[in-house]
Amino acid sequence: MANTNTEALDLASLRKAVAGNAAAFRCLTEYEPAGGPGDKVFPPTYEGGKYAFETRRINGEAVPCVLLDSVQSQANRMELALLQAWEKGDISLPVIVVDFRDGKLFKPLRVTSLDAPHRIADAILRDSEVEEKGKKVRFRDSAKGKALDYVDIRNARPLFELCPTALVFGMWDSTGPRGGLGAKFQRAVVSEIVGLHAEAGVRTSSRIDPLQIMLQAGPIYAAPEGDWTLDENAARKVKGKPAKVGKEGKPSELNHGNVTPSIAAGGFTIGKAIQTTVISLPALRRLRFPANGETKPEEKTDTAARTVLAALGLCAAALARLDTDLRSRCLLTPTGPVEWELLGEPGETPKRYALSPSTAIEIFRQAVEEAKKAGLPWMEEPLELKPSDSLLALVRRSQELQVSQAIAEEE
Repeated sequence: MANTNTEALDLASLRKAVAGNAAAFRCLTEYEPAGGPGDKVFPPTYEGGKYAFETRRINGEAVPCVLLDSVQSQANRMELALLQAWEKGDISLPVIVVDFRDGKLFKPLRVTSLDAPHRIADAILRDSEVEEKGKKVRFRDSAKGKALDYVDIRNARPLFELCPTALVFGMWDSTGPRGGLGAKFQRAVVSEIVGLHAEAGVRTSSRIDPLQIMLQAGPIYAAPEGDWTLDENAARKVKGKPAKVGKEGKPSELNHGNVTPSIAAGGFTIGKAIQTTVISLPALRRLRFPANGETKPEEKTDTAARTVLAALGLCAAALARLDTDLRSRCLLTPTGPVEWELLGEPGETPKRYALSPSTAIEIFRQAVEEAKKAGLPWMEEPLELKPSDSLLALVRRSQELQVSQAIAEEE
């Protein structure tokens, strides 16, 4: 008989699960389209405009499924949720920030270890600089950066201090000093959203211009000040000839005129969507956090650090579930309460836990405080980096090329 009792998760229960032999925390959340059953959803497209459509076996049945949000996308959403909570001051979290905003760029940028594609091992951080003893040094040549050169599962302490999310969502330091031999950590948190009983549909496109501007009303020319004109004598000259807007000077280049109705493959109707999130506790138990380079296990310290990482994964998953608007025309809504299961010993009935975002934040706060009391490092203030001159020049040149290419396409 299934266990229908649901308890509120607390720090003591989480610590016990991490320190024991439980396999994982699992959360299965069922959704339907916000428009209701039968409303179409639009999954992400991949190379060649294809959808990730496949048959999966669910409860012994072959079920046509379409991927609505991938493992990689879910990790990004969870990190973004943590970033937003950190920016609001709801959580304390080690964050590295690279600020491009004073670089005289067309588009100022700020990149953090929570939105860089490879987290702390990203080339953006590698090619940035930090103030150290009054000098600017490359991040990976700094004292904190060098500590990353030899991290592994037997000594994850430097990552815990600087970028604990790398221990939760995975990392490969393939562009660091050791290249392909750089530190590699598996994902401890895996999540994805899949549409079940998926049937492919079509999408249509058209536009009726209220002005009824016709193709033959052109051609349209590019004016010298960035505007447009019908007068070829007033047009901007390129190689002595009047420059047309776009390739042929069609009104549609300016979004004027009708768009011929068209139909193409696009979107799916689904029976329901399932989000599966799993936090692997064995993956966390492999990590060790010795002090002063020691190699012997420190049970108290290890358990405290692993509990923080488990709490961080739960917090990220709980916060990310507040936003299920995956993309245009793919807004989902849960059909029931969000509950977590603790998968314990083989044959043991999973324990069920309720976990609200506010509770997840509080458990994470408590776990961090316990870890600090156990002597573990935790970077409270952001580590501010500045892009190197070479990186800044590369970004500036890339932005200049994008601007010039946009102008060239108009011509």
